[in-house]
Amino acid sequence: MADSPITSQVGQDQFLKLMVAQLKSQDPLEPIKDQEFLGQLAQFSTLSGIEKLNASFGDMLSLQQITQGANLMGQQIIYRNSDNQTAQGTVQGFAVNEGRIELQVGNDAVTLDNVIGMFTTAA
Repeated sequence: MADSPITSQVGQDQFLKLMVAQLKSQDPLEPIKDQEFLGQLAQFSTLSGIEKLNASFGDMLSLQQITQGANLMGQQIIYRNSDNQTAQGTVQGFAVNEGRIELQVGNDAVTLDNVIGMFTTAA
C-alpha cells in the first residue's frame, strides 16, 4: 500500500532539515558549490515525485480491489472456509480489509486466495 501523507511529509521534512543544517554549518570561505546545491534540490524534487507516484499507485490498487469485489457481487463461488473445508455460496458483499478483499458469503468472510472457483446456476 502507499505511504500515508504523514509518512511522506516526514520524509520531505527530514530531507529539508538536513539540507538546511548543511547550509547553516557550511564554511563561509568554502560555500557549497552550485552544482551540489542543484543536485540536492533535484534529489528533493525526485523524492517528492516518487512519493506522489506511490500515492497514485496506492489509489489505483484500491480502485482495482473495489472493482474486483463489485464484479464478484451475486456470483456463486466455491471456497475454503475458516475450517479449511470446501464450501459454496453467493457473494453478498465485500470489503477491503488491510489491503485484501474479503467477500461476504453467508456468515463467512472469504479472501480471494481462498476462492477455488466460480459457477453459474441454470435459470
